[in-house]
Amino acid sequence: MKEIGGYIELDDFHGKMLHENAKHLNCGRTALMYLIESKNIKKLWLPYFMCDSVFDVCKKCDVEIRYYHVDRDFKIEEPNIHIDEWLYIVNYYGQLSDEYIFNLKEKYKNIILDNAQAYFAMPLNGIDTLYTCRKFFGVSDGAILYTNAKIDRVLPVDESFERIHYILGRYERTAGEFYKESSDNNAFFKNEPIKQMSKLTKNILHGIDYDYIEKRRTENFAYLNKQFSNINILNVKNINGAFMYPLMVKNAEYIRKRLVEKKIFIPVLWPNVLKEMTENSIEYHLASDILPLPCDQRYGIDEMSYIVEVIKNG
Repeated sequence: MKEIGGYIELDDFHGKMLHENAKHLNCGRTALMYLIESKNIKKLWLPYFMCDSVFDVCKKCDVEIRYYHVDRDFKIEEPNIHIDEWLYIVNYYGQLSDEYIFNLKEKYKNIILDNAQAYFAMPLNGIDTLYTCRKFFGVSDGAILYTNAKIDRVLPVDESFERIHYILGRYERTAGEFYKESSDNNAFFKNEPIKQMSKLTKNILHGIDYDYIEKRRTENFAYLNKQFSNINILNVKNINGAFMYPLMVKNAEYIRKRLVEKKIFIPVLWPNVLKEMTENSIEYHLASDILPLPCDQRYGIDEMSYIVEVIKNG
């Protein structure tokens, strides 16, 4: 029998959760670990344009890594893959079409789709697909995995009540006060084993207004794309529920500094690429010259127009 009475804790939410019928795990890294273990993956092709967390997972799981390049449309320079090898596809900024992904599945058979930047993209039939929750919502952990494979052991359930402080803190104060906690939380998952999603995170995900968030992100992205399409080196298409708007310009470093001065904070999403790739490589320029502009549900057209003004008048 559970405890009865006493003070009231966080309420249970009963809304519909997006990706309700998938596997709910603790983070994106362990979602990949789940696939590696359940499908006995020994060799995996990764893009050079990639965060180092995926490389770390492969090394930890003793997976042999091969590499391939992507172009400015984020499409892969198709490698020659053997039958026992797997291909890891990243849906950068949600810009890959379903048709393109299906064609890769037809050609290569064994593919993994990383939708960490495309939470509102629905899974495609027969394709192992993973999502991460922290890039889209105010939670400290959480990942979604679609696969027909199963691990034949009981997975522990994660607990996140001690890690959510920085999210609650930013809700009432400034981001800077809790930046270190946020950074520490990101680093925390580097050595975490595969776990089920925490009860707290799953509850919060049942309380989210997904229709509102998708609509707001879609509108903000479309507004930025309309304003910047004439200067954006990338050929960006409008999508639903976008992650961030990728503005690629030659003077990105100057604009980034200008934005910070105006308290508009733009991350370098793959800093490891700047260290690992040569300055004349496409991957280096994708990492250094793309400004991932925020377009999430916290903001509306007023904030988007302010970002446009700062960039165009900077």
